[in-house]
Amino acid sequence: MTATLRRTLMSLGTAAATAALVALGATAASAHVTVNPDDTGANGYTHLTFNMPSESATAKTVKLEVKLPTDTPFTSVSVKPVEGWTAQVVTGPLPQPVTMGGSTVTKAPLEVVWTANDEAHQIGPNQYQSFSLSVGRLPAAGTKVVLPATQTYTDGAVVEWNETAEEGQPEPKHPAPSFTTTAADDAAPATARPSGTPATTAAAAPAAQTTDATGVWGIVLGAIGAALAATALGLVLTRRDKAAK
Repeated sequence: MTATLRRTLMSLGTAAATAALVALGATAASAHVTVNPDDTGANGYTHLTFNMPSESATAKTVKLEVKLPTDTPFTSVSVKPVEGWTAQVVTGPLPQPVTMGGSTVTKAPLEVVWTANDEAHQIGPNQYQSFSLSVGRLPAAGTKVVLPATQTYTDGAVVEWNETAEEGQPEPKHPAPSFTTTAADDAAPATARPSGTPATTAAAAPAAQTTDATGVWGIVLGAIGAALAATALGLVLTRRDKAAK
């Protein structure tokens, strides 16, 4: 075995280990409350899926509160049931009247609150839960829809996910869930949809709690294993070369 080949094996091992650590760090950094819309077309309806990980090592998550926009309010909000959780849509007067479609809107859904019914359905360490809404209509294309969220733990800790990310700036520590609307879908214009009907069919949100870290840890451990195998092979072949001499 040549010295060049031995160095190559060692380098591959180091690279694999580094990639594993980078992947692990990226996962930890992305453990935020996020929102995923299945359609962002202006003036349409969409499903919004909020993913909420539980970041505390000692407490469980018992509540999620999501504030809805008031400058471009949703006039239709429906909640998808989640086993073991109670959802409440809070409707009230808007801070200022808003003109929408030629009509003046003074009252709209302001907030949605999900609360765990019992300890068995609280979200523990290394777990997450998904919560889904059907909302509409979406505002004009290019509008950034910000949905601040509040996460409450069993030990009384409260995390406010309400910081707005600025373009060209580092992501804040507690970014608010958000998305930006796009041009209306010409293939299925919003005017053709009955009120409250989503633009597309959303994938079913998991009713049971799932472990967010399982897949990532599998990738990390696999990469570390590959690194150790490559390093070990290099050492064995080096010793064999020395013995042969």
